[in-house]
Parts: sequence; C-alpha cells; structure tokens
Amino acid sequence: MATSTGRWDPAGETTELLQTLIRNACVNDGTPESGHEVRNADTLASYLGTAGFDVETYEPTPGRVTLVTRMEGTDPDAPSLCLNGHTDVVPVNEADWSRDPFGGELVDGEVWGRGAVDMLNLTASFAVVLRHLASSGFRPKGDLVFLAVADEEHGSAHGARWMADHHADVITTDYVLTENGGLHGGAAGSPSVGVNVGEKGVAWRRLRLRGTPGHGSMPFKSDNALVKAAGVINALAEYRPAARVHDLWPVQVRSLGLDDEISRILLDPIALDELLDDLPASQGAPFLYSCTHTTLSPNVATGSMKANVIPDEVVVEVDVRTLPGETSEDVDAHLRAALGDRYDQVDVEVMMDDAASISPAHTPLWDALQRAVSGPFPEATIEPRLAVGFTDARIHRELGAVSYGAGLLAPTLSAADFGSRFHGNDERIDVESLGLTTRLFDDVVRDLLG
Repeated sequence: MATSTGRWDPAGETTELLQTLIRNACVNDGTPESGHEVRNADTLASYLGTAGFDVETYEPTPGRVTLVTRMEGTDPDAPSLCLNGHTDVVPVNEADWSRDPFGGELVDGEVWGRGAVDMLNLTASFAVVLRHLASSGFRPKGDLVFLAVADEEHGSAHGARWMADHHADVITTDYVLTENGGLHGGAAGSPSVGVNVGEKGVAWRRLRLRGTPGHGSMPFKSDNALVKAAGVINALAEYRPAARVHDLWPVQVRSLGLDDEISRILLDPIALDELLDDLPASQGAPFLYSCTHTTLSPNVATGSMKANVIPDEVVVEVDVRTLPGETSEDVDAHLRAALGDRYDQVDVEVMMDDAASISPAHTPLWDALQRAVSGPFPEATIEPRLAVGFTDARIHRELGAVSYGAGLLAPTLSAADFGSRFHGNDERIDVESLGLTTRLFDDVVRDLLG
C-alpha cells in the first residue's frame, strides 16, 4: 500500500472525484443497454489502483460493470463492513437545468450535476476514505469491502441483486453503509442527525389493458385501450389509502422538533390525513404522506401506435411503495380498492416485489456512527429513520447484514432543499457536506474495524 504524504483534504479530494463521476454520465433509463457504469468503474479502478488496491469487476450485461475491492482483516472473528455506493444515475431533461447536468461544475461552494446527491457523492466519499486508509497504513481487524455497484436506480437486476444471486460471498458482510442519511433536525437544545435504518417496500406493477384496434375516424362505441388506461391512471392517482403509524414513525416525528400539538396530530392517523389535505406541498406534505401511507404512482404508459389507430393494448407501469408488514397480497388489495370494477379489465404483472426492511439500531455500527457524529456536532444524537425510497440496503439485509443509510450534511442544508434534488432539476451538493461525510466514514471505519 502507498504511504501517506501531505495533509489530507477530504472535501477537496471528494469534490474532484465526484466531478469526474458526474461527467461520466452513467445514465440508467431502465433498459439493459443503458447505464454504461463501466465508465465509473474504470474511474474508480484507476483511482484506487494508485493506492495499491486490486479490484474485481463483474459484468452480467455489457457495460453494466460492478467493481469490488477489499482490505483484508487481520482477525477472522472481527466484524466486517461493506461500503456500498451505486454508480448509475437517473435520466435528466437538460433543458430544465440551470447548468450542464453532466458538467460537474463547482459553483459557489456547490458541485452541480446529476448524481450529486443520488448517490455519487457518497460513492466518491467511500473511495476517498478507502484510499486514505490505505495511504495512512491502516489495517482493519475485520474485512472492509467497497462495492461500487451498477443498476441501483432501476431495481438492481444488473447490480446488487445479480451479485447476491451469483456472488453472495463477495458482498456478504456483517454491516453495510450506503445511502442516504445525515440531515440535521430536532428541537432547539436537542439536535439530531438522521440515519436510515429501514425503507419502504418496492412493489412495481405492470398493468396491461386490452382493447380492439380500429380506425381513429370512427371512435363512437369503440373499444379503446388508451381510454381504459386513462381511467385506470386517474383512479390510481386519486386513491387514498388510510394512514398507518408504524414503529419508526414516532421516532421520526420526535426528531422533527415540532410542538406537542403538531406531533400529536402526526401520530393520529385520522388527524394526520386531515392535516395533509390542508398542508401545501412546499411544507412537506408529499414526504409526510409517503412516510405514513402506501403509495401508488402511475409513471409510465406505452402502447399507442398512431394518431389514426385506436390502440388495442396499453401498458401502465405503477410504482407502488409499501409500508412495513405489507405483502404482495396487500398490494393486490390496494389495486383492487383503487380500481374498483376496472380491476377486472387489467392484467397485472409483477415487476419488483421487495418487502419493506428494517435493521436494528443500537448495534456496534450505530454506536460508531454516534461517536463520529459527536466529533463535529457534540450535542447531536443520531435518530433512526425509515426511507420512503428503496436502496441496495434491502438486498444486503436479505443477506443478513445490518444496513444503514448514513452521511453527514451541513446543518444549513434543509430537508426540503435536499429532498427536492433527488431525481430533480439542478441537483447539487455543497463541499462542506462532502467533507463532513468523508470524515464521518473515515472515523466510523477506524472505530468499528480498528
């Protein structure tokens, strides 16, 4: 391994690596031929190679490369840790951005670009920490694995799911750190930092509606699959299942630092729904709703052929996110409740069906995170959160790992601003947060494995 030279600049090194990863434009649009994660895998292999790391790459589909490297532990009985960072990003409408989404520009202390918060920032931090640990001569007691994985953004079939099915031994560890935590919250005098210990389930469904083809000039009494699909889409959009307070929700409410009356409302399913009806989206209604409800979002419709052809088949893809404890049967019940009589017109195909998953808090990794956060923020306590999106943590939990979404962001970065940048326009992250997060991971690894 290389020898440490000079003063370590975690913010600067992470910024430079993040800029390169953004510029590689590993855009995953859901098709097998997209992603091109080989570009970021090559960048990371070169970056880590300068510190003496040997890397392994796995390519289940051309261009969909996952990279793995490890620092072997000195004690086979010591706990092992995986740092999981995905290398793909979601598509972008460049016309709606203020800057080049793949320029990786550093402007006024912020790095701009697709993937800056989801999650190339953390992937860069993991790599910077790994190289710094090697450069400083660190030897872990337990194995330290870095997994730079493809295809997280479309369900992991070409990435973590494939690795778990074909090379589980390579990625199985006792503990995992991945996306995404680090937001500050809490009431005055009792600050907190969020750590994602669990996430809602993901149950994507493909709904197929059939009709009878015909000439567009004769629509009267036609059997138009697109018209049927419009009714289905509208019914899904209007569906409002009841709120449910799960075990992690009271902890999240407490960490928001709200007054007692608002907190009471947030914990009462009936009162919560009444509040959400009146609460503007800009004040967090979408997030609060997703934390406490199963959600059904029709996001893709395909099948129409031509303006003068009545379509005989239309496919609607629905992003369903389930609460802890819900099953495939519950998803079907939600669809039946949402669609009513229309349900009998639909063929339902399962695209993904991963249940909600939660790791226990108050483990040795949890304690190491608390000590690391206490360095820069002595008064802050870490609080467990349930993420409304999915990550590869769910796959590691299936393999038996305790998996947390962690990071450490600048206190000035609000939850609303941070959340709006996920898959949104003008995605960016501040250099202060990059430095805080990289130092956090360095401290945690040394504490847990040192």
